[in-house]
Amino acid sequence: MDNDRASVRSITRPGTSESVAYPTRENLALAPQVQLRERAVVADEDQRYQITTLHPTTYREARTIGEHFRDGVPVIINLTEMDEADARRLVDFAAGLAFGLRGTIERVTNRVFLLSPANVQVTAEDKAKIAEGGFFNLS
Repeated sequence: MDNDRASVRSITRPGTSESVAYPTRENLALAPQVQLRERAVVADEDQRYQITTLHPTTYREARTIGEHFRDGVPVIINLTEMDEADARRLVDFAAGLAFGLRGTIERVTNRVFLLSPANVQVTAEDKAKIAEGGFFNLS
């Protein structure tokens, strides 16, 4: 192997005596490592958010829920007007949506759920209002 290394010569550009170095396993391992820093996003405590309340009647309305949630809006889903099978499908969809977009899903009552996007913290006060039914007429 030492004979192979001895026979390798540097590549020079025509007309110059300057050699060009290409990355190899050896020199990449020794190269300084660049550390990327994630920017910390600090949520403003006083920032107000709009909560959307939806009363779906069919599973076809899942898209509307997804669009609001994807736009960063907390969504209350009131499933009291849906049949049991569609309501279960919609809850499964909402759980997948929350997981995929790093949000949360919380059961407020038996057939009412709150979807919160990752960048939004719904206050305990607002959650209490939701449980009491105070937000249900905001849509």
